[in-house]
Amino acid sequence: MNNDYYTKRIRKHIIFYGRVQGVGFRYRAEYAADSYGVTGWVRNLYDGSVEMEAEGTERSIDDMIIAIEKGSYIRIEDMSVKTIPVEGSSYFEVR
Repeated sequence: MNNDYYTKRIRKHIIFYGRVQGVGFRYRAEYAADSYGVTGWVRNLYDGSVEMEAEGTERSIDDMIIAIEKGSYIRIEDMSVKTIPVEGSSYFEVR
């Protein structure tokens, strides 16, 4: 991997599918984001999926997702991911 993986800030729009609502996903995400220096937001969607925007390095976002997956009862079956423009947000919020 190149050095950008560890240093360049990016922002991703992610939709998580699977057992992701009613299992503490959003609060686990907030804790993981704070642990890895990721900013952005997370919210439940009407169809049972969870939407997130996450900003940090590629590595910190990957580490955050791995930490979320380790949560009890959470099962991510699929993710829709696209890179979007960096906003420079300074915190992570549960919506």
